[in-house]
Amino acid sequence: MSVYVVSAPSGAGKTTLNRRLIENYSDVMMSISHTTRPPRPGEVNGNHYHFITEDQFKSMADNDEFIEWAKVHGNLYGTSFRELNRILEIEKKPLLEIDVQGWGWANGRLEDAESIFILPPSLKSLWDRLEKRGSDTLQIRWTRLQNAYEEIKQSENYQYFIVNDDLESAYDALKSIVVDGKPNMEESEKGKELCKKLNEEFETADWILELREKLE
Repeated sequence: MSVYVVSAPSGAGKTTLNRRLIENYSDVMMSISHTTRPPRPGEVNGNHYHFITEDQFKSMADNDEFIEWAKVHGNLYGTSFRELNRILEIEKKPLLEIDVQGWGWANGRLEDAESIFILPPSLKSLWDRLEKRGSDTLQIRWTRLQNAYEEIKQSENYQYFIVNDDLESAYDALKSIVVDGKPNMEESEKGKELCKKLNEEFETADWILELREKLE
């Protein structure tokens, strides 16, 4: 059975799309990651994440219990072999949310893995989404945008690309890959071309230059 890996820059909508998919299709199950960050209000241990201490995390890493793990914004996140095997044993399709850094490590350690990268239609639209969250400072939003730029530059390791310029279309594209097994390769090629445009936007757009001036 295939394992589906979904990555995206922060704010591109992967969590919204993935949650909708698992709510609508009982044969698709999200892998629950381990993390050292504290729970946010409303988060339940074993449901949203496996919340563990840094010592526990490092012990699992030393024992090679993670498919991949990474430090993100100061916290450790990892996907365990145990969690993946739990899903496969009950004959569900595993859906893994991991970042580009994690996929760089997991790629080759997973058999029958199909990788999906979700893109915003522009970096400006991504910035607007980050602003609407209203929970981060300007500096943190800028850091997330820089990270998005770096992730998009490394996205050539992914098989399929989905542009989230319309939620319904993006959801249909994700469903086609995971549920129907019929990826739209023409759309994926458009996604690859968009990656180049997004990188150019970060390097040359006037609004990016204005942001840099504000942060100096």
